[in-house]
Amino acid sequence: MSWIVLLVATPLLTALGYASGMPWLLPLLQLIPAYPVMFQELRRERPGSAALKMLFWALLIAVTIEILAVYAPQRGEASVLRGSAYRDEMIAWIRTGIGPESSWRQFLPEHAFHLALFILLSLASGSLLSLLLGAILMNYMSYYVGSLIGIARVPSLALLAGWPPWAILRVASFVLLGVVLAGPALRRFAGVPFRWDERRIWLVLAGSGLLLDVLLKMLLAPRWSVLLRSCLFPLS
Repeated sequence: MSWIVLLVATPLLTALGYASGMPWLLPLLQLIPAYPVMFQELRRERPGSAALKMLFWALLIAVTIEILAVYAPQRGEASVLRGSAYRDEMIAWIRTGIGPESSWRQFLPEHAFHLALFILLSLASGSLLSLLLGAILMNYMSYYVGSLIGIARVPSLALLAGWPPWAILRVASFVLLGVVLAGPALRRFAGVPFRWDERRIWLVLAGSGLLLDVLLKMLLAPRWSVLLRSCLFPLS
């Protein structure tokens, strides 16, 4: 039943928030189906199911925002926090190959800040606020990818390459962290069962994913801009 709730409610609430023109309403609406599902799975001691359902939720957000960005990009400029700024930054990087995406000295501090904030919010709020942060990050990345597809000469290539492998790893790693780090607060305030020794492997997997995310981005991002350039601009 919870799969159906996510499948139906996430796209509908995302579309409603996207159409609202109110940037903070969009991620708040997206939390409505997600957090109760995660909480119930953790209360039933099914963290694996919680992680899979949160990954499914993230996928639904990505697909919905991308479709909306293709067909109604102007509405997203008003509704997606940092959406237009991130889109413009990324398209400039694709055009020139120059930007934070290709410089670890620029992207690493931002990644570290997002990670530290996500961890703190997870521990402090039982992952309620970190899911909100995750929705915000998913929204502006997905808005950029949808915008990319909408203006591409080769939309199929933009669809396949818009989400680079390191970004997918980062999303999966954040989901694992969110599920694990919800435990201490939920145990204290809601009586949800949680034991650190049963979740250490999850933390190792999440940490490994985040490390691989950085390494892949350092190695592949300059080449990735060339790949994306070929689907946007005529070859010279």
